[in-house]
This record gives sequence, structure tokens and C-alpha cells, in this order.
Amino acid sequence: MIPRPPTAEPGGPPPWTPRRGITLRTVLGALAHAGRNLRDGPVPTPLGVGDSGPGPGAPRGDAAPSAVLVALFEEDGEARVVLTRRSVQLRTHRGQVSFPGGRVEPGEDAIAAAVREAREEIGLDPALVRPVGYLAAASAFSTGEPITPVVATLPSRPDLVANPDEVDRVFDTSLADLAAGFSEEWWSEPEVGRFAMYFFSVETETVWGATARMLVDLLTTVLVDGGRGG
Repeated sequence: MIPRPPTAEPGGPPPWTPRRGITLRTVLGALAHAGRNLRDGPVPTPLGVGDSGPGPGAPRGDAAPSAVLVALFEEDGEARVVLTRRSVQLRTHRGQVSFPGGRVEPGEDAIAAAVREAREEIGLDPALVRPVGYLAAASAFSTGEPITPVVATLPSRPDLVANPDEVDRVFDTSLADLAAGFSEEWWSEPEVGRFAMYFFSVETETVWGATARMLVDLLTTVLVDGGRGG
């Protein structure tokens, strides 16, 4: 259940024009255009990085950093992304759609943490994962923990199995369907004022919160800022 405030209002259209044929080549070209591919340097730390706009969930300095894996593969000419629905038994973000990921352990960088968590949560073979770039750091609404989204490609559709202790469902969707399933609302909270909330309708799921903001960043990077070469 999404905890909409009574003051929620409809928002505007997406900043992109939805289209088909968003390939991995398109995504990689857009990441390079934006200076977010790993050839330009390592994944930056999310600590101290603020949100892209006003709203709840600004990163706290005392919050432990996390990393998520934005795992992409191509099928029938469309880039697809792997998503999970978190177990309802978890302490935080229960039942929400998210990327596989979790806490960065001591001695790990964001890439190692994201790949390890994907193996633990959905059985993704690390040997198949090719890290290629990153998205802007985000943060969780409820905890303020800073999150680094690591973008990686897979050679084909992966064979995945959800770990029932952490994940109720693992699935994938095309970036084209995500782009077409976007909606926006305006919320107001006394502590933070008025801010935009993003949503994606995916099959029977609704993506919102930090995951939706990361997807907005990805789709804006691909379809608005730099996705002209695929």
C-alpha cells in the first residue's frame, strides 16, 4: 500500500517521449554522453550527496551506504531491467519493488556490494555481470541511507531464483514499457513542503520511492539527455 497523503495531486507528463527500440547500445551511449560510464572513472561515493530535488529522504551523514544493481539485458531489440518485490517479512521497505541490493560492507566498494547482493537475493551469477556505469546517488525516504545505483549489462536473459528470505518475486521489464508506464504526483509534507513523487506501472506492480527516482534518472539520461545514438 502506497501511503499517499490526502493532499496528493496529479502531476505532469514525463520529460521524455516514450518509444520502442531502446537497446543496450542506446543505454551505453547515453551513459558515456553523461560521463557516467566506468571508463571515465570509478563509481563515486554516495556519502554527502543530496537528492536531485526537494522532498523527503535526504541522505544522512550517519546512515550506512547501500548499493543496488541496475542489471540490463537485451531481448527482441529492447533493453530490459531486472527488478524484485521485497519480502513482506523484511523490516524496511517490505513489499516494495526495488533493484537487488543492500548494505555496503566494510572493505567493499559499491560495485562489489551490488553484485554480492544480487547473488544473495536473486541468484545472479557474478560471472555474467559486466558493470558499465552508474546513476546519480539516491536515498531511501524512511532511513535516509545513501544509495549508489550501479549499472551493469548481462549477456542474455539470466536464470534467476528469488531468495524467499528477502525477495517475494523477481521479474524484468523493458525500458520502453517503463517509459510508457510513468506517472507523477505532487505530495506535500509539513517538514519538507511540496515535492514530486514518481510512479511506474509494471504488469501488476507499482514502482515508487527511491527506485522510481533512479528509474527516472536512467530514462531521462537515455531518452532526453544522451540517447541519440542507438
